[in-house]
Amino acid sequence: MGYPTLRQLMTFLAAVDSGSITAAAKSLHLTQPAASQQLRDLERALGVRLLDRAKGRIIPTRAGEAILAAARRAQSAADDIVAAAAQARDGETGRLRVGTGATACIYLLPDILARVKRRMPRLEVTVATGNTSDIVDRLEAGALDIALVTLPIRASRALMKTPFAVDPLLALVPRSLAPATSAVGAAQLGELPLILYEAGSNTRTIVDAWFRRAGVAARPIMELGSVEAIKLLVESGLGASILPNLSLKKVARSTVICPLRPALSRELAYVLRKDKVIDRGLRVLLDELAKAAGK
Repeated sequence: MGYPTLRQLMTFLAAVDSGSITAAAKSLHLTQPAASQQLRDLERALGVRLLDRAKGRIIPTRAGEAILAAARRAQSAADDIVAAAAQARDGETGRLRVGTGATACIYLLPDILARVKRRMPRLEVTVATGNTSDIVDRLEAGALDIALVTLPIRASRALMKTPFAVDPLLALVPRSLAPATSAVGAAQLGELPLILYEAGSNTRTIVDAWFRRAGVAARPIMELGSVEAIKLLVESGLGASILPNLSLKKVARSTVICPLRPALSRELAYVLRKDKVIDRGLRVLLDELAKAAGK
């Protein structure tokens, strides 16, 4: 068994991600025969078949799945080398790959990333969104440089988490359904039609646990992954919701924001791989996160 080259691993990852050797070749500025040769050489070096075809798409075999995370870490390590060299050269270029939830992407990151770009105009920034578990998996695999997520995250010796903000959770209720009291409890909300985050998100897990502690079985009439869609449905009078304070800076006059009784919040954190090279772009982002959190 021989050692694979970085070019071979990049071609393998591009083929898996695009589902096509032709598309992989195009993304890597290779000819299709050259990309195919890279993949054959990789399989020959490792002594195992890595790719198969199903319904017209390239998919990894079981062996291909087994090496996928390590291949992404290898590419991430190469990216770190390039970033470190760029920093040593002029300190003004680089790439920053951020993973986060939809709420932080809409309400937290735009101002922070705008300040980062003002400090480093030539920094290339990409943002991926998803649930905490998905984002953390991508971070650990080396596909992201930093994750901004809602705690908790699964334990991992490869990762380190740093809490940076507490975001209260509040009830958003149509004015026509608003309770007489300023704060609302689980029993009161449980009697209203509920429109909640989709199951599987950390925020939804926190909300469900709050209802359970009060002995209330929350049965939402709708579950959505978009906080803006939830706000619009509440605005239309279809039901009440529990949403992060971060998303409630602007709400319609037809709705009322009510504190929860007992109070509820979620903790936001950024997560890094312990072996991550902190280049200038990432350091600037961490600095701006600390400023936004008032630290």
